[in-house]
Amino acid sequence: MKKILFMFLCFLMFVCQVNAIEKENVEFVSCVDGDTIKVKVNDQVKTVRFLAVDTPETVHPKKKVEYFGKEASDFTCNAVKSATKLELEYDGASEKEDKYNRLLAWIFVDDYLLQEKLIKGGYASVAYLYNDYKYTAILQDYEAQAKVSKIGIWSDDNTEDIVAVEETKKEVEAEENVGNSYSDLFNLIKSIIGKNESIFITLALVGIAVINFIIKK
Repeated sequence: MKKILFMFLCFLMFVCQVNAIEKENVEFVSCVDGDTIKVKVNDQVKTVRFLAVDTPETVHPKKKVEYFGKEASDFTCNAVKSATKLELEYDGASEKEDKYNRLLAWIFVDDYLLQEKLIKGGYASVAYLYNDYKYTAILQDYEAQAKVSKIGIWSDDNTEDIVAVEETKKEVEAEENVGNSYSDLFNLIKSIIGKNESIFITLALVGIAVINFIIKK
């Protein structure tokens, strides 16, 4: 009986984590490139990789500086340096850190989503979509507009890099989709709860009832 109670409580804790949206204020430390910065979180300096976007390389040890990379880096650096408020929002459908221990987050600069500005200006492409992230649909709409307008990386002057971007995105998505069953379950639970929070309340009440029943026995 104790084992059942423990499993049920673990499930409730998991549901709470799924339903939670974390957002926190951070202090800017330094720029890295167009989609990566360093910030101070709880007195610790952490590298932040912008979720769901990819800008041209400028500091990769094995790649040349790519087309529009400097412009993307300058845009990001100017935005975060001049911000009066810098926030990270963690997506419930994503891991909080990647394999390099970088934070994965949505970046808000004075209440404006920086990823959105990068996509709108043609500084970045939508990439590394391993789940249904919160702002994915918005970014994809703006990317489509940038492509039609031939802005930034989508310019006619950048034909070769555009092909490389699309091929890289396909390779990464194919690789990450392998063995994704746990993420599918995670998203299913998240979507159910997101549509009807009363389900969570019901589960909590059932949990309390079960605990009371066990205590009385």
